[in-house]
Amino acid sequence: MNIGQIPAKWARQTPQGTAIIDATTTQRVNWAEFDNHVRRLANGLRGLGLEQGDRVGVLSRNSMEYAAVYFACGRTGLVAQPMNWRLSPPELKKITDNGEPRVYISGPDYHAVAADLSGMVDSVEHWLQYGPDGDGSYERLVASASDDEPAGSAAIGGDDPLFILYTGGTTGESKGALHSHRSCWFGMLNQTVAERIVPSDVYMLTGQMFHIPVVLAINYLAHGCPLVLMNFDARLAMDLIEAERVSAFLGVTTMLNWMMAVDGFDRYDISSLRNIQYGGGPMPSRVITEALDRFPCTLIQGYGQTEGTTMCFLSQEDHLRAIHEDHRPERLRSCGREGFVTSVRVVHPDGSDVPTDGKTPGEIIVRSEANMLGYFRRPDLTDQTIRDGWMWTGDIACWDDERYVFIVDRAKDMIISGGENIYSVQVEEAIACHASVLECAVIGVPDETWGESVKAFVVLKPEMRATEDEIIDVARANLASYQKPRSVEFVAELPKAPTGKILKRKLREPYWEEAERQV
Repeated sequence: MNIGQIPAKWARQTPQGTAIIDATTTQRVNWAEFDNHVRRLANGLRGLGLEQGDRVGVLSRNSMEYAAVYFACGRTGLVAQPMNWRLSPPELKKITDNGEPRVYISGPDYHAVAADLSGMVDSVEHWLQYGPDGDGSYERLVASASDDEPAGSAAIGGDDPLFILYTGGTTGESKGALHSHRSCWFGMLNQTVAERIVPSDVYMLTGQMFHIPVVLAINYLAHGCPLVLMNFDARLAMDLIEAERVSAFLGVTTMLNWMMAVDGFDRYDISSLRNIQYGGGPMPSRVITEALDRFPCTLIQGYGQTEGTTMCFLSQEDHLRAIHEDHRPERLRSCGREGFVTSVRVVHPDGSDVPTDGKTPGEIIVRSEANMLGYFRRPDLTDQTIRDGWMWTGDIACWDDERYVFIVDRAKDMIISGGENIYSVQVEEAIACHASVLECAVIGVPDETWGESVKAFVVLKPEMRATEDEIIDVARANLASYQKPRSVEFVAELPKAPTGKILKRKLREPYWEEAERQV
């Protein structure tokens, strides 16, 4: 399989069918136009002297051109190296030095950042810009290149590298997960089965293309479905669902919360929705129930990582049975069972399985063709993470008698207070039972008596109120006493990665600057 050939297939079959709807630029590109752009870009990049395996850096928000870079690289054996646009130039330098791209493409609003970076790195030979505020170098490259099929494309695919996606850096170190055409393809196969994709779907990409949800977008394009590109805003998302008759999207917990909080939510025509996948962090059961009630479609949960795409799924039927049939309602707190092409285990440190008793914690490990090849140029980290074919995720979980997996925490997010292990996910689930809570995050902070104590950061829903005592009381009602937060801080927003994932590291930093945390 060659992922880069996807536009060619649909340009042959439905040349006038819509491929890309770019909400930022209002571009609407059909398959024939998109495939022509991909071929010209691929030939233009090779014309700059790039050879198979060379990297192409990209610094941009979602756009048609960004999507074309992925397929052009795949078509001609190059490796896309997307960059997190929220990073500072020094942080971008670290990633650029790791991948050493020979070409660097910047999109609107990021040309100045790229210019700063150009004085800090040595590997980049060609700096290209696109968009109305650019210098036209990208557009000239594409316009002047041949639209013939790139030479040698038929021999590309399989285990050839396709892209490097950098982890969100929630632990303070961003690592480049190298994926091949094969690992991308098997990740897409997992998603196809879980999402039950149909040709009439219209997919909206809410996440950023430098992160693993881009595989979900590529998958819908592989089915010939239109892709709606946006840079997330809750009201814009609602507008696009109505205007473009969107049928599916991935929404992390915070996105769904903010969409349901949009003024006039119930007046939108969102009847086109068929299925919503959520992930990127735990979804409180109360929020799941509200989403099932307010969105006119099914829900699935997908648990995954940059390193392994999506690995577990809580199915549509699991959600409906838990809500309507009172069948194992606790499974709404689960991320489901292993995906179609994935094997999942929960194990002790020695690699032996923990009992399926729903309470004994262990680490999730995964074996799958969808797993990354490894961390780019970091064999040391690769060897720590992939052992005997199994990828160790760093996520702590238990599983029940039918092997439904319940994540209790990231290993680094577990709080140890007075010798007791406290899992922040469980505390967050309890706090979310309060009707005024929009979202929350729980961390451990230094405590002279207990070592660590539980601190909660809470964002309230618009126009709603709650006190610290009320938040602590609702947690106490649903937890053991030692697990409840000892302090609550109300904030306007929580620090997040562009994926929507809450960055607990940012919350912890002020409290642990002069102390060493053992977890």
